[in-house]
Amino acid sequence: MVTRRRLLGTGLAAAGVGLTGASFTPLLGVDRAKASPAAAAAAIPELFTVPMPQMPVLRPTLRTTTTDYYDVTTRRVRKEILPGIQTDLLTYDGNFPGATIKARSGRTVVVRQHNELDVATSSHLHGASVTQANDGDPMDTLAPGGVRAYTYPNRQPHASLWYHDHAHHMESENVYRGLHGSYLLTDAVEDKLPLPKGEYDVVIAIRDAHFDAAGQLVYVMDDQQRSTLLVNGAPYPYFQVAARKYRLRLANMSNQRFLGLRLADGSEIVQIGSDGGLLPRPHTTDTLTLSPGERIDAVVDFSRYKVGEKVVLENTIIFAGSAEQVGQVMRFDVVRTAADSSAVPAVLRSLPALPTPTNERTVVMKMEEGVAHPKGFMDGKVYDPARVDASIRFGASEVWTVTNANARVPHNFHMHLVQFRVLERNGKPPAPGEAGLKDTVIVAAGETVKLQATFDSYRGSYVYHCHMLDHSAMGMMATMKIS
Repeated sequence: MVTRRRLLGTGLAAAGVGLTGASFTPLLGVDRAKASPAAAAAAIPELFTVPMPQMPVLRPTLRTTTTDYYDVTTRRVRKEILPGIQTDLLTYDGNFPGATIKARSGRTVVVRQHNELDVATSSHLHGASVTQANDGDPMDTLAPGGVRAYTYPNRQPHASLWYHDHAHHMESENVYRGLHGSYLLTDAVEDKLPLPKGEYDVVIAIRDAHFDAAGQLVYVMDDQQRSTLLVNGAPYPYFQVAARKYRLRLANMSNQRFLGLRLADGSEIVQIGSDGGLLPRPHTTDTLTLSPGERIDAVVDFSRYKVGEKVVLENTIIFAGSAEQVGQVMRFDVVRTAADSSAVPAVLRSLPALPTPTNERTVVMKMEEGVAHPKGFMDGKVYDPARVDASIRFGASEVWTVTNANARVPHNFHMHLVQFRVLERNGKPPAPGEAGLKDTVIVAAGETVKLQATFDSYRGSYVYHCHMLDHSAMGMMATMKIS
């Protein structure tokens, strides 16, 4: 059995981001959701009794020489999440999470969204460089019964992206209830590498949930009882693997939960990618830290295990739930041998040198603490869609110094439109896992992170915000205008 002491003491230093257990209390002293008698009666699902679902790959409804067209419908469904219980969900095409879209750099994707829900939606392709009209701005929503097309030109390099709802004041609940899915962008650079491919390249989308005794999702802002972990929509599943290398595309699709992912036996994990694609060089570690919205691509070599052996993927960051509830994520069961010609090269990609910065600016993130209905702030202001908070010259390359002014509340920082490079964390060089392109970065309580972004793709207004979606829904979001 994994113990609380072991989990709290493992992996945070190895993650290289200076985090402590105290850093992961989302809101202290707040009048949080309390468990109802029915919710308190809900049992923890039995571990490792259901198989991990493989997310379906969305098929185009039309293909031309330049473009793939998809039709996606947001609708409510009842689906079995907990064994034997039907749960009400918001979904893309009835899938929980949404089906994976596979795209290629240089080839356009058009997604026609049909909204059959009774709430407005706004579809955001997280990590993508797109025009303002196709970004899924929080205020640019699709009304119930409406249809609109989002165009993704895919002019950026390979990356493990994801899509989710972004309708302001509803984004937190809509995503929590199921409006999220993966979007895998590839290119020739990635193709030529001998990394695991095909059935050995697997999406693992992790999130938490709070179920009542009837098996229904409970949504309350800043709920500290989201203590059931789901992987690809299933609670604590097992995944049957061959004794060979796998590429695991890990995504944290939680609203607030931070994850410290570690194999229970402490075996090495080779990180090969982050939000914006492959790292320049692989990074060998035993723990991967993911805040909400972040993605990490990793290679695990299961040939170190004999057929019949099993290894648990643990979560080393314990809050909002006990170690028994949130300390174990899923289990890998080694069930067969398989040939393996894959490898992790010593060099994965080259990134261009950063240009000389043309401007510097600071951003301060802060959340009210100790109040019943807290507000979130960027530079002391609650989000106002009519206000421009940062005016940026098109083509500029800027250094942003982002500070978390809270004493105990963690945040992370996400920019739309651009992938950025992390320059410093608390005045020190970033850890190897942050050496690549990023669109979301952890800024724990009291931390300062310096990053550089170049705004040379599209003009327009885009938001930046905390990607703990409960925080952005509380106002921790701002607008930048590139012109």
